[in-house]
Amino acid sequence: MRILLVEDDRDLGPRIARALRDERCAVDLVADGVDAAHLGETEAYDAAVLDLGLPGMDGVSVLRAWRAAGRDLPVLVLTARDGWSDKVSGFKAGADDYLVKPFRVEELVMRLRALVRRAAGHAQPLLRAGPLSLDAPTGTFELDGLPLKLTALEWRVLSQLMLRKGVVIERLDLLEKVYEGDADTDSNSLEVIVGRLRKKIGAALIETVRGRGYRLVGE
Repeated sequence: MRILLVEDDRDLGPRIARALRDERCAVDLVADGVDAAHLGETEAYDAAVLDLGLPGMDGVSVLRAWRAAGRDLPVLVLTARDGWSDKVSGFKAGADDYLVKPFRVEELVMRLRALVRRAAGHAQPLLRAGPLSLDAPTGTFELDGLPLKLTALEWRVLSQLMLRKGVVIERLDLLEKVYEGDADTDSNSLEVIVGRLRKKIGAALIETVRGRGYRLVGE
């Protein structure tokens, strides 16, 4: 998953970002509402974690701007405000979930995974493609019932393919969802990752669609 993390607390923001990266997520961290509004409208993210109290532009205004621009990425509002009126404001602006500080990072990660899974149209937490399965709440892949060891980049690519099984995912789309915003990437790096995945799960499961991208197959 590629996550946009919008948090102006100088200690909490980097701490959440590290925790998400430990869970193999790509994270772009910003601390200003204006920058957040721009990134959310122009970059490809699987989900956003959005604080409400931000400099430059408050979180509710950021969220309204995203929705007005047609951005439908799942948004988890993260805030110290626990009043009912604040929650109502967040949901009316287009929030998908709400987490009040202080919180456990493990809960944040599981909520994000659930938001991304449901946004991709999956009601069940266990996703399958032939001998391959993904336990969405824990982020664990198995092949023929055995745990599959993956690098962070391999996990991100395979997660994207699994969430959209049977759908051709454009190379650029995959690159945008796998790498953080300041990463230096090209299509060759993606081909290397896909090649490694094919060795681990079997070449037949990942189909190359010439001139477009890749598709995960398997009933």
